[in-house]
Amino acid sequence: MVWPGAGRPPNKGGDTRGRRSGDVREMSAGRQNRVVAWGVLLMAALALGGCSSTIADLPVVGTPADAPARPKEAGAYLPVHDLPPDRDEAVIPPKERAKIESELIAARDRQASTNAQNGAAK
Repeated sequence: MVWPGAGRPPNKGGDTRGRRSGDVREMSAGRQNRVVAWGVLLMAALALGGCSSTIADLPVVGTPADAPARPKEAGAYLPVHDLPPDRDEAVIPPKERAKIESELIAARDRQASTNAQNGAAK
């Protein structure tokens, strides 16, 4: 079995027969300029992104007069690990909880029977 292109000489003198469509051998000057421009733009965006905290502190023209003043110090982190103390008694007493559960079960059964009657009437 002979593989396609196995007997061809290397690409010389602008002959495109041996070149595959996915080969990147040369890039036009316009395309190189665009790649460089996009690279510079990306680097500038990253560099300015690092300055965002100092840019945010600059006075802005057109800030409303009734805007609240910025705090001098940055706010502290929220106390996410400070939990309230445990309760000594249950939130709902067991008798009241059983009563509420039985009322909910009765309401569910009434709704199911109403839905069954409406489904049979259609």
